[in-house]
Amino acid sequence: MSDRLANIVTTGIAATALALTLGALSPTGAQAQLLAMATEQNGATGAAAVPQQNASDDAKAAADLPDRLRRQVVDYATAQEPGTVIVDTPNTHLYFVLGGGKAIRYGIGVGRDGFTWSGTKAIDRKSEWPDWFPPADMLQRQPYLPRFMAGGPGNPLGARAMYLGGTIYRIHGTNNPSSIGTHVSSGCIRMLNADVIDLYERTRIGTKVVVLPMNNWRVAQAAPTGTARAPKHARIFDESMR
Repeated sequence: MSDRLANIVTTGIAATALALTLGALSPTGAQAQLLAMATEQNGATGAAAVPQQNASDDAKAAADLPDRLRRQVVDYATAQEPGTVIVDTPNTHLYFVLGGGKAIRYGIGVGRDGFTWSGTKAIDRKSEWPDWFPPADMLQRQPYLPRFMAGGPGNPLGARAMYLGGTIYRIHGTNNPSSIGTHVSSGCIRMLNADVIDLYERTRIGTKVVVLPMNNWRVAQAAPTGTARAPKHARIFDESMR
């Protein structure tokens, strides 16, 4: 047998063994992690980089959400420039300002009691399928957490992360889609993976992010209502955001 033929046979045996091993594993375990690692190594980007099983779970979660938490274009009067991200903490909404009185509204999960914050920041880093390094203060509160978790479907940062400069906070995906619409995090803003991928593609390094405090409230009307406009108090509210 030639060396070339021997290499082909050896490679085929190894591939068969790997396939048998993966077939015996849980589809939400090693296979998902391996697929996530492969897509990252191959430089895959965008929605195609989401493992199919994760995308399916995300779609089901989105279908289960109430209408107010589903991604949609709404009427949104604001003094902020198009391209600005506004986090409406009390209403668990995130807006991407389109201009012309319109914005894309997403449902989000926000900080639990005692962990909310507000201010104006900018995105200073972006990452696809990010690794997770729990910050020191989180480890003090929850010492059982891992010190490191590689990016992938099981990672709590989900499919994308946008890091907010000067803070430990991020806008990121989630491996727990049922938490959207709740006050549950340690200060980060979490989104469905499909939604965070959509927002990730619309933002850039330097994008302005306005995080509103818990003591503010506003309502936006879905754009298909035609002549519907944001209520008058929303315009007054935006004066504090300039």
